[in-house]
Amino acid sequence: MENINRDGKSIADVSSQMRAEAWENPAAAEAALDMGTETKMRVVYGDCTLGLHGRGFDYIFNYGDKGLESLVKNGREWIYRGPAPTFWRALTDNDRGNGFHLRSGIWLAADKFIRCTGTKVLVDGEDKHQPDPPGNNRYNGTETAGTAEIVYTYATVTVPAATVEVSYRVDSRGQILVRVHYHGQEGLPELPVFGMRFILPALAEGFSYEGLSGETYPDRMAGGEPGIYEVEGLPVTPYLAPQDCGMHMGTKWVRVRPGVGTSNVTKGPLALQSGRGNDGDYLEIRMEDAPFAFSCLPYTALELENATHQEELPPARRTVLCVLGAVRGLGGRDSWGAQPEPPYHIDAAKDIRYGFRIC
Repeated sequence: MENINRDGKSIADVSSQMRAEAWENPAAAEAALDMGTETKMRVVYGDCTLGLHGRGFDYIFNYGDKGLESLVKNGREWIYRGPAPTFWRALTDNDRGNGFHLRSGIWLAADKFIRCTGTKVLVDGEDKHQPDPPGNNRYNGTETAGTAEIVYTYATVTVPAATVEVSYRVDSRGQILVRVHYHGQEGLPELPVFGMRFILPALAEGFSYEGLSGETYPDRMAGGEPGIYEVEGLPVTPYLAPQDCGMHMGTKWVRVRPGVGTSNVTKGPLALQSGRGNDGDYLEIRMEDAPFAFSCLPYTALELENATHQEELPPARRTVLCVLGAVRGLGGRDSWGAQPEPPYHIDAAKDIRYGFRIC
Protein backbone atom coordinates (compact mmCIF):
# COMPACT_ATOMS: atom_id res chain seq x y z
CA MET A 1 0.00 0.00 0.00
CA GLU A 2 1.29 3.49 -0.91
CA ASN A 3 2.12 5.81 2.02
CA ILE A 4 0.09 9.05 1.90
CA ASN A 5 0.73 12.23 3.92
CA ARG A 6 -1.90 14.51 5.45
CA ASP A 7 -2.16 16.56 2.24
CA GLY A 8 -3.12 13.47 0.29
CA LYS A 9 0.22 13.27 -1.55
CA SER A 10 2.43 10.24 -1.93
CA ILE A 11 5.32 10.40 0.53
CA ALA A 12 7.63 9.00 -2.16
CA ASP A 13 6.57 11.76 -4.58
CA VAL A 14 7.07 14.47 -1.96
CA SER A 15 10.51 13.09 -1.03
CA SER A 16 11.57 12.97 -4.69
CA GLN A 17 10.32 16.53 -5.22
CA MET A 18 12.29 17.78 -2.20
CA ARG A 19 15.45 16.06 -3.41
CA ALA A 20 15.01 17.63 -6.85
CA GLU A 21 14.45 21.07 -5.32
CA ALA A 22 17.61 20.71 -3.23
CA TRP A 23 19.56 19.78 -6.36
CA GLU A 24 18.12 22.58 -8.51
CA ASN A 25 18.34 25.21 -5.77
CA PRO A 26 21.83 25.02 -4.25
CA ALA A 27 21.19 28.21 -2.28
CA ALA A 28 18.41 26.53 -0.34
CA ALA A 29 20.57 23.49 0.25
CA GLU A 30 23.44 25.74 1.35
CA ALA A 31 21.09 27.42 3.82
CA ALA A 32 20.51 24.03 5.40
CA LEU A 33 24.22 23.93 6.18
CA ASP A 34 24.00 27.29 7.95
CA MET A 35 21.32 26.28 10.42
CA GLY A 36 23.31 26.46 13.62
CA THR A 37 26.74 25.12 12.61
CA GLU A 38 29.40 25.14 9.90
CA THR A 39 30.66 21.69 10.84
CA LYS A 40 28.14 19.86 8.69
CA MET A 41 27.96 18.81 5.06
CA ARG A 42 24.85 18.00 3.07
CA VAL A 43 24.16 14.30 2.47
CA VAL A 44 22.05 13.13 -0.48
CA TYR A 45 20.94 9.50 -0.46
CA GLY A 46 20.38 8.40 -4.05
CA ASP A 47 19.16 5.08 -5.37
CA CYS A 48 22.66 4.03 -6.46
CA THR A 49 24.89 6.77 -5.08
CA LEU A 50 25.71 8.81 -1.99
CA GLY A 51 26.27 12.54 -2.49
CA LEU A 52 28.32 14.64 -0.06
CA HIS A 53 28.29 18.41 -0.53
CA GLY A 54 29.91 21.27 1.35
CA ARG A 55 31.68 24.56 0.80
CA GLY A 56 34.02 24.06 -2.13
CA PHE A 57 33.41 20.34 -2.63
CA ASP A 58 30.89 17.93 -4.13
CA TYR A 59 31.52 14.16 -4.06
CA ILE A 60 29.50 11.25 -5.40
CA PHE A 61 30.16 7.68 -4.28
CA ASN A 62 28.68 4.77 -6.21
CA TYR A 63 27.38 1.91 -4.10
CA GLY A 64 28.81 -0.58 -6.60
CA ASP A 65 32.25 -1.18 -8.04
CA LYS A 66 32.65 2.34 -9.46
CA GLY A 67 33.56 3.69 -6.01
CA LEU A 68 34.25 7.42 -5.94
CA GLU A 69 32.79 8.44 -9.30
CA SER A 70 32.85 12.23 -8.97
CA LEU A 71 35.24 14.48 -7.05
CA VAL A 72 34.55 18.19 -7.62
CA LYS A 73 36.69 20.70 -5.72
CA ASN A 74 36.12 24.42 -6.25
CA GLY A 75 34.26 23.76 -9.46
CA ARG A 76 36.72 21.36 -11.05
CA GLU A 77 35.99 17.69 -11.69
CA TRP A 78 39.05 15.57 -10.88
CA ILE A 79 37.77 12.06 -11.66
CA TYR A 80 37.48 10.48 -15.11
CA ARG A 81 37.35 6.86 -13.93
CA GLY A 82 36.67 5.86 -10.35
CA PRO A 83 39.80 5.03 -8.33
CA ALA A 84 40.54 1.32 -8.09
CA PRO A 85 43.14 -0.95 -6.50
CA THR A 86 46.16 -1.42 -8.75
CA PHE A 87 48.53 -4.39 -8.76
CA TRP A 88 50.60 -4.08 -11.93
CA ARG A 89 53.38 -1.85 -13.22
CA ALA A 90 54.58 -2.03 -16.79
CA LEU A 91 57.45 -4.47 -17.16
CA THR A 92 60.98 -3.12 -17.16
CA ASP A 93 63.72 -4.62 -19.29
CA ASN A 94 65.07 -6.20 -16.11
CA ASP A 95 61.66 -7.74 -15.31
CA ARG A 96 61.63 -9.32 -18.75
CA GLY A 97 65.19 -10.49 -18.32
CA ASN A 98 64.42 -12.42 -15.12
CA GLY A 99 61.04 -13.72 -16.30
CA PHE A 100 59.03 -11.84 -13.69
CA HIS A 101 55.98 -11.64 -15.99
CA LEU A 102 55.95 -15.42 -16.37
CA ARG A 103 55.78 -15.88 -12.61
CA SER A 104 53.48 -12.99 -11.65
CA GLY A 105 51.47 -12.28 -14.81
CA ILE A 106 48.23 -13.09 -12.99
CA TRP A 107 48.44 -9.65 -11.35
CA LEU A 108 48.06 -8.01 -14.77
CA ALA A 109 44.58 -9.55 -15.02
CA ALA A 110 43.85 -8.49 -11.43
CA ASP A 111 44.81 -4.93 -12.35
CA LYS A 112 42.31 -4.92 -15.22
CA PHE A 113 39.41 -6.80 -13.63
CA ILE A 114 38.23 -6.70 -10.02
CA ARG A 115 34.94 -7.52 -8.32
CA CYS A 116 33.30 -5.38 -5.63
CA THR A 117 31.81 -7.82 -3.11
CA GLY A 118 30.39 -5.40 -0.55
CA THR A 119 29.77 -1.77 0.36
CA LYS A 120 29.20 -0.25 3.78
CA VAL A 121 27.93 3.28 4.44
CA LEU A 122 28.45 4.98 7.82
CA VAL A 123 27.10 8.49 8.43
CA ASP A 124 28.15 10.07 11.71
CA GLY A 125 29.08 6.55 12.79
CA GLU A 126 25.63 5.10 12.07
CA ASP A 127 25.48 2.14 9.69
CA LYS A 128 23.03 3.08 6.92
CA HIS A 129 23.06 -0.43 5.44
CA GLN A 130 23.62 0.93 1.91
CA PRO A 131 20.41 2.97 1.40
CA ASP A 132 18.31 1.80 -1.54
CA PRO A 133 14.81 2.38 -2.89
CA PRO A 134 12.21 2.62 -1.50
CA GLY A 135 13.96 2.97 1.87
CA ASN A 136 15.76 6.18 0.92
CA ASN A 137 12.45 7.92 0.22
CA ARG A 138 12.45 8.95 3.86
CA TYR A 139 15.26 11.39 3.07
CA ASN A 140 14.56 14.80 1.52
CA GLY A 141 17.98 15.92 0.28
CA THR A 142 18.72 18.41 3.05
CA GLU A 143 20.13 15.98 5.63
CA THR A 144 23.49 16.98 7.10
CA ALA A 145 26.35 15.16 8.80
CA GLY A 146 29.75 15.81 10.28
CA THR A 147 31.41 12.71 8.80
CA ALA A 148 30.62 9.99 6.32
CA GLU A 149 32.54 6.80 5.58
CA ILE A 150 32.12 4.48 2.62
CA VAL A 151 33.93 1.13 2.75
CA TYR A 152 34.36 -1.05 -0.34
CA THR A 153 35.44 -4.69 -0.26
CA TYR A 154 36.98 -6.16 -3.40
CA ALA A 155 37.96 -9.66 -4.49
CA THR A 156 40.71 -10.16 -7.06
CA VAL A 157 40.34 -12.49 -10.05
CA THR A 158 43.44 -14.40 -8.96
CA VAL A 159 43.28 -18.05 -7.92
CA PRO A 160 43.03 -18.12 -4.99
CA ALA A 161 41.31 -14.73 -4.66
CA ALA A 162 42.72 -12.01 -2.42
CA THR A 163 40.64 -9.44 -0.55
CA VAL A 164 41.16 -5.67 -0.60
CA GLU A 165 39.32 -3.13 1.54
CA VAL A 166 39.24 0.57 0.65
CA SER A 167 37.58 3.09 2.95
CA TYR A 168 36.89 6.76 2.25
CA ARG A 169 36.19 8.89 5.33
CA VAL A 170 34.95 12.38 4.45
CA ASP A 171 34.77 15.23 6.95
CA SER A 172 32.80 18.46 6.72
CA ARG A 173 35.82 20.35 5.34
CA GLY A 174 35.87 18.06 2.33
CA GLN A 175 39.05 16.18 3.25
CA ILE A 176 38.98 12.49 2.38
CA LEU A 177 40.98 10.01 4.43
CA VAL A 178 41.62 6.93 2.28
CA ARG A 179 42.74 3.73 3.99
CA VAL A 180 43.70 0.71 1.93
CA HIS A 181 44.20 -2.84 3.21
CA TYR A 182 45.38 -5.77 1.12
CA HIS A 183 44.77 -9.03 2.97
CA GLY A 184 47.67 -11.39 2.37
CA GLN A 185 46.85 -14.63 0.59
CA GLU A 186 48.99 -17.75 0.53
CA GLY A 187 49.56 -19.38 -2.83
CA LEU A 188 49.88 -16.19 -4.92
CA PRO A 189 53.05 -14.98 -6.68
CA GLU A 190 54.83 -11.84 -5.56
CA LEU A 191 53.28 -8.49 -6.41
CA PRO A 192 54.72 -5.84 -8.76
CA VAL A 193 53.04 -2.98 -6.84
CA PHE A 194 50.02 -2.36 -4.64
CA GLY A 195 48.04 0.82 -4.28
CA MET A 196 45.28 2.95 -5.79
CA ARG A 197 45.02 4.27 -9.34
CA PHE A 198 43.26 7.57 -10.14
CA ILE A 199 42.52 8.55 -13.75
CA LEU A 200 42.00 12.29 -14.11
CA PRO A 201 39.91 13.82 -16.93
CA ALA A 202 42.69 15.52 -18.92
CA LEU A 203 46.43 16.00 -19.14
CA ALA A 204 47.84 17.79 -16.12
CA GLU A 205 50.04 20.85 -16.54
CA GLY A 206 52.48 19.22 -14.12
CA PHE A 207 52.92 18.33 -10.47
CA SER A 208 54.93 19.23 -7.40
CA TYR A 209 55.83 17.01 -4.48
CA GLU A 210 57.83 16.74 -1.28
CA GLY A 211 60.04 13.69 -1.30
CA LEU A 212 63.18 12.42 -3.03
CA SER A 213 64.60 14.03 -6.14
CA GLY A 214 64.30 12.36 -9.52
CA GLU A 215 63.03 8.89 -10.29
CA THR A 216 63.42 6.50 -7.37
CA TYR A 217 62.54 2.87 -6.60
CA PRO A 218 62.92 0.94 -3.33
CA ASP A 219 66.40 -0.25 -4.34
CA ARG A 220 67.29 3.01 -6.12
CA MET A 221 66.81 5.60 -3.35
CA ALA A 222 70.34 6.35 -2.14
CA GLY A 223 70.88 9.08 -4.75
CA GLY A 224 67.60 10.88 -4.05
CA GLU A 225 67.87 14.21 -2.20
CA PRO A 226 64.94 15.12 0.12
CA GLY A 227 63.24 18.35 -0.86
CA ILE A 228 60.31 19.98 -2.63
CA TYR A 229 60.33 19.55 -6.41
CA GLU A 230 58.25 20.76 -9.32
CA VAL A 231 57.81 18.83 -12.56
CA GLU A 232 56.50 20.38 -15.77
CA GLY A 233 54.21 18.18 -17.82
CA LEU A 234 53.95 14.40 -17.46
CA PRO A 235 57.34 13.13 -18.65
CA VAL A 236 57.67 9.57 -19.93
CA THR A 237 61.21 8.22 -20.26
CA PRO A 238 61.73 7.51 -24.00
CA TYR A 239 62.94 3.92 -23.69
CA LEU A 240 63.05 2.06 -26.99
CA ALA A 241 60.44 -0.32 -25.51
CA PRO A 242 57.99 1.63 -23.25
CA GLN A 243 58.18 0.46 -19.67
CA ASP A 244 57.53 1.56 -16.11
CA CYS A 245 59.05 4.92 -15.24
CA GLY A 246 58.47 8.05 -13.16
CA MET A 247 58.30 6.39 -9.75
CA HIS A 248 58.81 8.63 -6.69
CA MET A 249 59.45 6.99 -3.31
CA GLY A 250 59.26 8.48 0.19
CA THR A 251 56.67 11.12 -0.69
CA LYS A 252 54.97 13.29 1.92
CA TRP A 253 52.60 15.04 -0.49
CA VAL A 254 51.98 15.53 -4.19
CA ARG A 255 49.95 18.26 -5.89
CA VAL A 256 48.69 17.80 -9.44
CA ARG A 257 48.11 21.02 -11.39
CA PRO A 258 45.29 20.97 -13.97
CA GLY A 259 45.96 21.70 -17.61
CA VAL A 260 44.21 24.40 -19.61
CA GLY A 261 40.53 23.75 -20.18
CA THR A 262 40.26 20.71 -17.94
CA SER A 263 37.09 21.80 -16.17
CA ASN A 264 33.83 20.43 -17.55
CA VAL A 265 31.75 22.64 -15.23
CA THR A 266 30.91 25.76 -17.24
CA LYS A 267 27.64 27.04 -15.75
CA GLY A 268 26.08 27.47 -12.34
CA PRO A 269 27.54 27.98 -8.87
CA LEU A 270 30.25 25.35 -9.41
CA ALA A 271 31.67 26.95 -12.56
CA LEU A 272 35.28 28.05 -12.33
CA GLN A 273 35.68 31.75 -11.68
CA SER A 274 37.83 33.87 -13.98
CA GLY A 275 41.43 34.02 -12.88
CA ARG A 276 41.33 30.67 -11.10
CA GLY A 277 43.90 28.10 -12.07
CA ASN A 278 46.84 29.19 -9.99
CA ASP A 279 46.99 29.20 -6.19
CA GLY A 280 44.81 26.57 -4.60
CA ASP A 281 43.64 24.96 -7.85
CA TYR A 282 45.22 21.53 -7.57
CA LEU A 283 44.51 18.02 -6.36
CA GLU A 284 46.61 17.25 -3.30
CA ILE A 285 47.43 13.81 -1.93
CA ARG A 286 49.04 13.90 1.52
CA MET A 287 50.42 11.03 3.59
CA GLU A 288 48.58 9.87 6.70
CA ASP A 289 51.14 8.17 8.94
CA ALA A 290 53.96 7.21 6.57
CA PRO A 291 55.31 8.40 3.21
CA PHE A 292 53.93 6.79 0.06
CA ALA A 293 55.17 6.20 -3.47
CA PHE A 294 53.53 7.66 -6.55
CA SER A 295 53.77 8.02 -10.30
CA CYS A 296 52.01 10.63 -12.43
CA LEU A 297 51.99 9.69 -16.11
CA PRO A 298 49.79 10.15 -19.19
CA TYR A 299 49.37 6.36 -19.55
CA THR A 300 48.14 3.41 -17.55
CA ALA A 301 50.43 0.47 -16.93
CA LEU A 302 48.47 -1.54 -19.49
CA GLU A 303 48.87 1.16 -22.16
CA LEU A 304 52.62 1.14 -21.61
CA GLU A 305 52.62 -2.66 -21.63
CA ASN A 306 50.73 -2.86 -24.93
CA ALA A 307 53.24 -0.70 -26.82
CA THR A 308 56.38 -2.40 -28.07
CA HIS A 309 57.83 0.90 -29.34
CA GLN A 310 57.27 4.57 -28.51
CA GLU A 311 55.26 5.26 -31.68
CA GLU A 312 52.72 2.62 -30.62
CA LEU A 313 51.69 4.56 -27.53
CA PRO A 314 48.21 6.10 -27.85
CA PRO A 315 47.68 9.89 -27.88
CA ALA A 316 48.17 11.27 -24.37
CA ARG A 317 44.76 12.44 -23.13
CA ARG A 318 44.47 11.65 -19.40
CA THR A 319 46.50 11.84 -16.22
CA VAL A 320 47.12 8.55 -14.42
CA LEU A 321 48.03 9.10 -10.78
CA CYS A 322 49.02 5.98 -8.85
CA VAL A 323 49.35 6.33 -5.07
CA LEU A 324 51.16 3.24 -3.85
CA GLY A 325 51.74 1.51 -0.54
CA ALA A 326 54.21 -1.07 -1.89
CA VAL A 327 56.57 -1.15 -4.89
CA ARG A 328 58.85 -3.95 -6.09
CA GLY A 329 62.52 -3.09 -6.58
CA LEU A 330 64.15 -2.97 -10.01
CA GLY A 331 66.96 -5.46 -9.42
CA GLY A 332 69.76 -5.77 -11.97
CA ARG A 333 72.49 -5.23 -9.39
CA ASP A 334 75.15 -7.34 -11.07
CA SER A 335 73.57 -8.05 -14.45
CA TRP A 336 70.56 -6.92 -16.41
CA GLY A 337 68.12 -9.66 -15.52
CA ALA A 338 69.16 -10.20 -11.91
CA GLN A 339 66.36 -10.35 -9.33
CA PRO A 340 65.93 -7.54 -6.78
CA GLU A 341 67.48 -8.25 -3.40
CA PRO A 342 65.06 -10.05 -0.97
CA PRO A 343 64.01 -6.90 0.99
CA TYR A 344 62.67 -5.38 -2.24
CA HIS A 345 60.22 -8.15 -3.14
CA ILE A 346 56.51 -7.90 -2.27
CA ASP A 347 55.23 -11.09 -0.65
CA ALA A 348 51.58 -11.63 -1.64
CA ALA A 349 51.02 -13.70 1.51
CA LYS A 350 51.57 -10.67 3.76
CA ASP A 351 49.13 -7.87 4.56
CA ILE A 352 49.74 -4.38 3.18
CA ARG A 353 48.15 -1.37 4.88
CA TYR A 354 48.60 2.31 4.17
CA GLY A 355 46.63 5.53 4.10
CA PHE A 356 46.60 9.01 2.57
CA ARG A 357 44.43 12.11 2.45
CA ILE A 358 42.83 13.78 -0.53
CA CYS A 359 42.88 17.48 0.31
